[in-house]
Amino acid sequence: MSYAKSGKNKFIFFLLTCFVVLTLIYIKTIFSLPSQITLFENREYTYDFKSPFLNIKLDTEDVLMLESRDVSLNSVNFKFSTPVMFKPQKMGRVNLNMELFGFIPLKTMQVDVIPDREVVPCGNTIGVKINMEGFLVVALSEFETIDGKSLAPAKEAGIKPGDLIVEINKKPVESISQLIKYLDNFDGKSIHVMYKRGNSYHNAIIEPAISLETKKYQLGMWLRDSTAGIGTLTFYDPETKKFGALGHGITDVDTGILMPLDDGEIVESSILAVKKGKQGEPGELKGILIEDKEKLGVISKNCDQGIYGILNENAKNEFPDKLYSIGLKNEIKLGAASIMSNIDGKSVEEFDIEIQKISERNASGSKGMMIKVTDKRLLEATGGIVQGMSGSPILQNGKLIGAVTHVLINDPTKGYGIFIENMIKNIDTLNTNVNTNMKKAS
Repeated sequence: MSYAKSGKNKFIFFLLTCFVVLTLIYIKTIFSLPSQITLFENREYTYDFKSPFLNIKLDTEDVLMLESRDVSLNSVNFKFSTPVMFKPQKMGRVNLNMELFGFIPLKTMQVDVIPDREVVPCGNTIGVKINMEGFLVVALSEFETIDGKSLAPAKEAGIKPGDLIVEINKKPVESISQLIKYLDNFDGKSIHVMYKRGNSYHNAIIEPAISLETKKYQLGMWLRDSTAGIGTLTFYDPETKKFGALGHGITDVDTGILMPLDDGEIVESSILAVKKGKQGEPGELKGILIEDKEKLGVISKNCDQGIYGILNENAKNEFPDKLYSIGLKNEIKLGAASIMSNIDGKSVEEFDIEIQKISERNASGSKGMMIKVTDKRLLEATGGIVQGMSGSPILQNGKLIGAVTHVLINDPTKGYGIFIENMIKNIDTLNTNVNTNMKKAS
């Protein structure tokens, strides 16, 4: 009896071990699936989950249809053991919530559906100007008052670098010059300030003091309300005139805060010189903004994936007109590719690069792939990737697949690129009041 019982226990232990191993393999297989995928509208895609115990729940019904030989449990809950047909119905986003045995949550896959379209890759350098929605606090400082005290009024009121001043005495702020004029005529009373920190708004009372040095009232904070620079136009849609550029957001140089956009514009630029990049020191396209000509377009959005807006009607004549299909992330291959860039300020050229890594972790950000410049002409002219080239289109197999975004400081021949699908999503969700914007651009 003891031998029989021992054998039975070993058998049970063997079964449990097999169950645990299979479960771990199964869960690892599920988690190896991407957390986000992008699909084209009105195309069909087949995915084989190879998971007979997997249930998938959709959080919405009208963006994506799933079909399989398996029986549908209900309109938004499916159990699959055979390949699944994904049928995107319209632009939008749906979350696929995956469960083991129908009740153990495993992971959520985000599916974005975008229109199947062709756009025009550009590579032209542009001047970028944006005005902020308020004043960005870039630093706080103490000063000596006429009473011999050392004060920092803004700091004492709770203001911090990175805060955005949006109202002074319950009135919207217009410009820093307006604030200076206000302080020049200050009557000695407290100032009520509304500021934004993160996504929440706060109020503070600042007690300005007279500086011993200037003999004027001061708040003890350094402010910024606008910025300008050189970048590269990535693409535009000839049907809607919407454009995307840079591939990364415009941030404040002192605080690193993404600059909140009030309004902005893109203008022509002229490249005067190239500072070559070298190890430990990034290069730069040195240029100026040409502001005496008609604006090229208006900027409606500044986000982590770049700047977006609408081109002026006549601006399309300044850029290429050859259409390219969009290459999704799952179509990108390691190996040879090219970038389009305008480093001499005269013409856009195509340069050879190599895609060395495709990232799943940063799939939705501006560092989706690692690239290396291999073109001897570009290496000779710039040393690799330099500031001002952000937004340069990346092409592979006749498709637009991304844009250059960053350079590696210790190796300027290498850098990062954003998947073009992330930029396309931003123009698809662009809040465009065309009539208002075009008035600003004209």
